[in-house]
Amino acid sequence: MKRIYDKKKIEACIAGSKYHAVLDSLDVDFCLIEYEKGELVSSPFQNETLFQIVEQGSINIYFIRDDGTRYSLSNGTADYFLGDMDIFYPKSNNIYAEAVESLTCISFSVEKHREMLLSNNKFLELICNSLSVKMGTMTTIEAAPASLTERVMSYMKYKCDNETLKGIEQAAFHLHCSARQLQRILNQSETAGLVKKLGKGTYRLM
Repeated sequence: MKRIYDKKKIEACIAGSKYHAVLDSLDVDFCLIEYEKGELVSSPFQNETLFQIVEQGSINIYFIRDDGTRYSLSNGTADYFLGDMDIFYPKSNNIYAEAVESLTCISFSVEKHREMLLSNNKFLELICNSLSVKMGTMTTIEAAPASLTERVMSYMKYKCDNETLKGIEQAAFHLHCSARQLQRILNQSETAGLVKKLGKGTYRLM
């Protein structure tokens, strides 16, 4: 992730945005953020809450359940909003946005400017439209088919501290499988070089 504070570049991006009229009315500290392919643009692990508009590139937004099941929520390209729900609600612990390719976003802090944003009717109109479209999309989503191995890998990556699974019985409960099934998956994954055993019942994702 790279932040750009060059005023001329920021002004050029805002001028070329579909939402330039509304953005020009906001008294916020804009910056541009560039992401590399595969980098997380938004995740529960990020401390800072940002409102971001995709200026160039594309993203995948997905939801990870506690059992490692992955739901594809949306695909975003130019003019897509990130952080719109965070203006009203606490950040979700399960939603991720990932750069599909090199990505540039127009960004600013939600926390720093929340009161001003909530008092700007034009901005709120854009947010309401964005959320309505997203809610409509979410009513049609289904869980992507996944093998137990795929769910174990997702569980370790997104639900375990430091991508480290500790305790076979507890993890098996969350994954809705038997401890024996989980142990077999972990043994196979260790042989394949996907995980490393750190101790009894403790495995780290490689």
